[in-house]
Amino acid sequence: MSLFSDDENIKINDADISKPIEPLAVLMRPKHIDELVGQEHITKNESFFRKMLESDNIISLLFFGPPGSGKTTLAEIIKRSTKMHFCALNAVSSGVNDLKKVVEEAKKRFSMYRIRTILFIDEIHRYNKSQQDFLLPFVENGTIILIGATTENPYFEMNTPLLSRIKILTLDSLKTSDIVKILKKALNTEVPKLTGKTITASEEVLEAIATVAAGDVRSALNILEQSSFLNLEDNKLSLDNIKNISEEKIFKYDKKGDNHYNVISAFIKSMRGSDPDAAVHYLARMLESGEDINFIARRMLIFSSEDVGNADPNALILTNAAASAVKHVGMPEAKIILSQAATYLASAPKSNSSYLAIKSALNDLKTIDCGEVPFHLRNLNEKTAKLFNTNAKYLYPHDYPGNHVIQQYLPDKIKEATYYKPSNNGYEKEISEKLKDLKHKKNHQ
Repeated sequence: MSLFSDDENIKINDADISKPIEPLAVLMRPKHIDELVGQEHITKNESFFRKMLESDNIISLLFFGPPGSGKTTLAEIIKRSTKMHFCALNAVSSGVNDLKKVVEEAKKRFSMYRIRTILFIDEIHRYNKSQQDFLLPFVENGTIILIGATTENPYFEMNTPLLSRIKILTLDSLKTSDIVKILKKALNTEVPKLTGKTITASEEVLEAIATVAAGDVRSALNILEQSSFLNLEDNKLSLDNIKNISEEKIFKYDKKGDNHYNVISAFIKSMRGSDPDAAVHYLARMLESGEDINFIARRMLIFSSEDVGNADPNALILTNAAASAVKHVGMPEAKIILSQAATYLASAPKSNSSYLAIKSALNDLKTIDCGEVPFHLRNLNEKTAKLFNTNAKYLYPHDYPGNHVIQQYLPDKIKEATYYKPSNNGYEKEISEKLKDLKHKKNHQ
C-alpha cells in the first residue's frame, strides 16, 4: 500500500534531498594554485610544483608539514588540474586489500585507456612496514603515482626504499598574516552563506584567532565558524567571543597531539639553551597532552648527537638506554626516565661540531669533485693492484708507536679539507688538543 494517495502526486528525487552542510574550512579550500595563501616556496612562478602542474607531468610526491598547512589542499589542486585518474585513501581506515584494488584498477585503466593513476594517501605514516613495502614495486614501475601527506618526519616513519622514490615537499606553518588574510576572505564570502548574516571583526580579533591557531589554518577557520554562530552584539566578533570558543579548542587541540610541533620545538631549544627547568616544563606539557613517548625519546636521541655530541659522549649512551627503557616500561613510569634524560641533556656541555662536520662533508660531495679514494686505502689484492699499476701500501696504525702513523686518508682533491672542528666544551676540549697535536706532527714530518 502506498504511503501517499495517488492524487497527492508527491515526487522525491535527488534534488529534494539537501546536501550536508560543509564546514567553513572545506568551503574555503583553494581550488587553484593561484588561490593558495602561503607556501610561496612551493607555489611561486617557475617553482617545480607549478611547472609540474602546468605540464601535467605529475611525479610521486610526499607533502610533509604540520596540521592545517595545506597538504590535502595541494593534493586537491593536483586532482583538479590533471587529466590522470585520481583516487584517495586514508591510511587510518585502509589496508593492503584497498591498495590491491587500486593497483588492479590502475593496471586495467592504463591497459585499456592509457590513463595513468594517481593515488593520494593521507596520513601515510600510519601504514606499517609491510603496507609500505607493498606500494614500492608499483611506484617503481609506474603503475601508480603516489602522493602522500604526513605530519610526521618521513625519515623516521617511512621505509627508506619507498622514500627514495618520492620527492619530498616540506610545508611550513602559515604565518599570522597569511591566516588573517584567509579569515578576511571567509568573512566576506562563505560566512554570510553559512550564518545568513554579515559578520565583522577587527584586525585585532582576527590576529587573536590566528595566534590561537598557531599556524593551522583549518583550526583558525573552525574557530571563526563556531564564533560566528554565537549571539553577537551588532554581528561583530569580539575578543571575548574568541576566548569562549578557543579555550576549549586549545585543550582539545593539545590532547589530540596536533600542537606538538610548537612544544617539541620549545623542548629542544630549552635543552640546547642548557635550561633543565624549561626542558622539564615542556616535557610535562607533551606528556600531559598524550604525546607519543617514543617520539619524545627519538627527538632526544637526535639531540644527544646533534647538540651535545662529543662534548659528552655519554649523552648518547644514556639517551639510547632511556629510549629502550621507555619502550619496555611504558607510561606512567616512563615519565621519570624521560625526565632523567632530558635534565641530563639540558645540563650537559654542548657541541654541534659532529653535526656541522657531516653537513659540510655532504655539501662538498654535492657541489665539488672530491676525487677518488686513495689507492692505499682501497680494498685491493695483488692482482687488482697490478691492474691499477700501483704499489701503494697501507700503513697499519697498530704497528706504530701510539697506534698512529702519518699517511693521507682524504682523496687528493680535498686532502687539506677539515670537516670536524671540535669545540672547547667538555670532553671535546681533550679531542681538540689531541687533533691539534696530530696535525702539528703531520705538518712537521
